[in-house]
Formats: sequence, structure tokens, C-alpha cells
Amino acid sequence: MRKLWVGMTAGIAMGLCFIGLLVIGVYTAASNLLGGAGGGSVGLAKGAVPDQYQTLVQKWGNLCPALNPAILAAQIYSESGWNPKAVSPADARGIAQFIPGTWDAHAIDANGDGRKDIWDPQDAIPSAAVYDCELSKYVKDVPGDLSDNMLASYNAGSYAVIQHRGIPPYRETQGYVHSIRTLEKSFARPIGRVAPSRQAAGAIYYAQEKLGTPYLWGGDGTTEDNGRFDCSGLTKAAYESVGITLPRVANDQWNAGPHPKRDELLPGDLVFFANDLKDPRSIHHVGIYVGGGQMINAPYTGAVIRFDKIDMPDYIGATRVTQDGAKALPAGSAA
Repeated sequence: MRKLWVGMTAGIAMGLCFIGLLVIGVYTAASNLLGGAGGGSVGLAKGAVPDQYQTLVQKWGNLCPALNPAILAAQIYSESGWNPKAVSPADARGIAQFIPGTWDAHAIDANGDGRKDIWDPQDAIPSAAVYDCELSKYVKDVPGDLSDNMLASYNAGSYAVIQHRGIPPYRETQGYVHSIRTLEKSFARPIGRVAPSRQAAGAIYYAQEKLGTPYLWGGDGTTEDNGRFDCSGLTKAAYESVGITLPRVANDQWNAGPHPKRDELLPGDLVFFANDLKDPRSIHHVGIYVGGGQMINAPYTGAVIRFDKIDMPDYIGATRVTQDGAKALPAGSAA
């Protein structure tokens, strides 16, 4: 079966195998095309936020100068993964993970139904924005970046930020600020071109070496799996080979970096496919883009790792994986 598949796809493989040799040249050329960040308000990347929350996040994310929709989205994703029924061990509740006491002090009835409902995203997401902006007012005179100080206040309290004249020297707080600002890049609509990945060439090389390997659902390529993979197992292993640890599940890998547009794809980008193009939580498949509208992927039971085209009806978008982006993913998304 493997020999038959290799023969059938020899034309495609020969047409694409040179990509690994040209990746560095592609990135050099792409670097020359990179534009500056520019000005203007921050928008949300297509498909980054579930559609039912998109308008809420875009509107309330612009509530004050220290906040933007991508920061608010990064906080909500980090807190609950967009789960409105989430409850933490510390009894933080709902999509925005409010402690009841904090909710009582800062919540608003954003949808005007006469209730401040901690479980209702229509109240909870706006209340999170209101709370952020209240914190930003407390630390507006503290040196440093106002958004960073706002996020530090969210984690450690505004008194600690004022006392230390900026982000406190607490590992947890510094990590929280760094993670949210990194995840912000995953949720923000890119202005100009997304910077190329330096590790992509190695990830592609790894995936090319696995062409023809039979698919195994849940496979990570281990000895126990006889070296077989499923789709996200392959992408995880490919990036692990260049020192980047991705989550195990495809829809968690979606937030491991910024989202280039279809006409800005570069070899090494992860390309994703979803049941609902308005909801990244419905992502069901991932592959590694190699150029020419093709990806290397582990498609399904009975198939082998192979080249396939990416322009399918369920294509939702792409992620340019970064080391910081992968590290910033919530602990619940870890492999």
C-alpha cells in the first residue's frame, strides 16, 4: 500500500520536495515584505473568537485606552476557554471566571434584563471589560505600559502595582502579563504581514520524513504507536523537533501564534479545518502548509501521511506558530 501511494503521488512530491530547500529563501523574501504595525484600532482576527461572542468582545474591548478587543479575548480564552459554565477550584465562575465577591462589587447588567448574571456571557464579558478599565484608572499614573500595569493589577492587585511602580516582581504576575500580551497577538487582526517563523523549515523537514506513515487515531509517533500519528500528533511532533511544545489537540494549537491571511501563508504555517467556520472550538483537523496550496497531513484512519490541498470548504484559517505563542497557552491546553 505504501509503495502504491508513493507512486501515485510522486508527481506531487517531486513538485513540492524542493520547498524544504527553499524555505529560508522564502522567509528572506517575506521579511522584505513586512510592513510596520501602523495605527488604528485593534480588530479581531477572522475566526479567532467564537461568533456568538465576537460583537461583545469587539464592542467592550474598546471601553478604555488600556484595553483592546484582542486583550479582552486573550483574557477570556485564558480564563475559561470560552466556556460559560466553567468553575475553578477557587470557585471562579462563568466565562470570565469571576470570584462571587468580585462579581458583586464590579458586575454590570449589560444586557438590560434586570439581572447581573455571572453565568451569562452577555453580562460577564462586559463586566470583565469594566473591571479591567477600573483597574487601569487606579494605576494610570504608574510608570510603564498602562495595559501591562492593568493586567498586573488584575493578577496581583492595583496596590502591588502602585507599590512597585510597575509590574510587581512576582513570577506569577509577570508570567500572566507576558502570556496575555502574547495571546493578544493570536486574537488581533494582523496589521501588515505576519513575521515569518524561524523554526518552520525544521518542522516541515520532520513532516516530510513521515510521508507514507499509516494514520493512527491518537497516535503520537511513539514506539507504542509504531511510529504512527493522527493529525495533531504529527504537527505537535514536527514542532517539538525544533524545540516548540504545542498542545496535543488541534483546536488548542490554533492559538499558538498569529493568524496570517490565506494569501500570506508561508511554509510551516499550521492550517486548520472546522465544522463551524465561525467557531474555532469546532476545529477537527490540522496540517502543515508546504506551499503551492498543499499541506502535509495525517488525514484519517486507513490513510497515510500525505500531501493534500488546503482549499477545502471547511478551511477556517492558519496559525504561524511562535515559541512565545505556544508557551502562553493556558495550562489546561498543555500537552
